[in-house]
Amino acid sequence: MAKKGILLVNLGTPDSPATKDVRKYLNEFLMDPRVIDINPISRTLLVKGIIAPFRSPKSAKLYKYIWNKETGSPLLHYSKIQHKLLKDRLGDEYQVELAMRYQSPSIESALDCLKASLVESIQVIALFPQYASASTGSVYDKVMNLVKDWQTIPTLSFVNSFHDNELMIETFADNGRKYQPETYDHILFSFHGLPQRQLKKCDHTGNYCLKTDGCCDSLNDVNKYCYSAQSHHTAKLIAEKLNIPKENYTICFQSRLGSDPWVKPYTSEIVAQLAKEGKKRLLVFCPAFVADCLETVYEVTVEYGDEFKELGGEHVQLVESLNDSPKWIDALEKMVREA
Repeated sequence: MAKKGILLVNLGTPDSPATKDVRKYLNEFLMDPRVIDINPISRTLLVKGIIAPFRSPKSAKLYKYIWNKETGSPLLHYSKIQHKLLKDRLGDEYQVELAMRYQSPSIESALDCLKASLVESIQVIALFPQYASASTGSVYDKVMNLVKDWQTIPTLSFVNSFHDNELMIETFADNGRKYQPETYDHILFSFHGLPQRQLKKCDHTGNYCLKTDGCCDSLNDVNKYCYSAQSHHTAKLIAEKLNIPKENYTICFQSRLGSDPWVKPYTSEIVAQLAKEGKKRLLVFCPAFVADCLETVYEVTVEYGDEFKELGGEHVQLVESLNDSPKWIDALEKMVREA
């Protein structure tokens, strides 16, 4: 009996925290036209001439901070665990492969394994809860570019987003509940940032995105694929699950790069503002990630934590990501079986 193929894809990580491997990773990641969506010549000059050479040594130091000698990158470590647990859950009826959008294991090698296994279908699950062209869209782009040359293409399907997946929301809520959110001065839902121009490109009407304040506060037919709107929806669902009043939390965006305006408000500015208001303890969720990584373990805990303390705050507590939570594996299994 032919198996059903499942392809899990996360963002990726350098092969090691060595500068040369970080530079290789940054080159592949930032040269993706969906990530830095500017003129190809300008992108090449920017990435290969400025960002990768100068950022690689700095980023390598950060990766060394989060790197585990036995398990390596936390993102790849937890992605491998999720892969194994899902594979065990689904049984022999399914062939489950794991890939990274950038670096190893590659999407091409994972697809080759599925092809060699003679699967009757391939379901692609990009492990990004909220849809963005630079993440989920890039995975689709890569997969379709590879399979288009196959002489026989099996039934191909994609999970577009799972920003409102009930079991995922419950897992984040369970993780946050352990820290007793009511004992913190303020809660942050910090999502990975995107340039505003990428949000505008998702508005096919051309007259909705960023035209009014609060355009992302609720989902509708125009913004249903908007990364910011989906992020707001995820945060609100988690807050509702934990009974966190609206005035006690802020939705914000981190990891901006370059001088162009990105999705606002910026996490760094919110952290500074809360410190100036006299807040002492912050609890931070990062619901754009299904596995802890540089952006959670270092950027939130260390960078924002240090900034907060310098301005008079006392503690920034990160709520761990979905990682190896059994309930998260339940969510993945349900996605597969209900597709």
